[in-house]
Amino acid sequence: MKRGDLYRVFRPGGDVKRQRVFAIVSRQALIDSRFSTLICAPVFSTAEGLSTQLPVGIDEGLKHLSWITCDNLVSIRKSELTNYVGSLSRTKLDQLNHALRIALDVS
Repeated sequence: MKRGDLYRVFRPGGDVKRQRVFAIVSRQALIDSRFSTLICAPVFSTAEGLSTQLPVGIDEGLKHLSWITCDNLVSIRKSELTNYVGSLSRTKLDQLNHALRIALDVS
């Protein structure tokens, strides 16, 4: 498991969908630790054109064009991240970092 991996989570807490894909955005040290949860960004099939939304699709293991939404970060138990979908390329990971900086207002 690593930063930028995408996992399908079934029945995510509070979500109206039966399943949703999430991108892991926690730092690798936390992922490798015994800590039980990770910070993840949900993937949606629609976008609002925000700079905090990153397009992803077939190259990342998804069935169609979707968007990682960095304005809606959630904590998910590692035990729920079992259905691996794909991974972000180095370029996409850099774009994710940029979107997270904007979402969190970090320079």
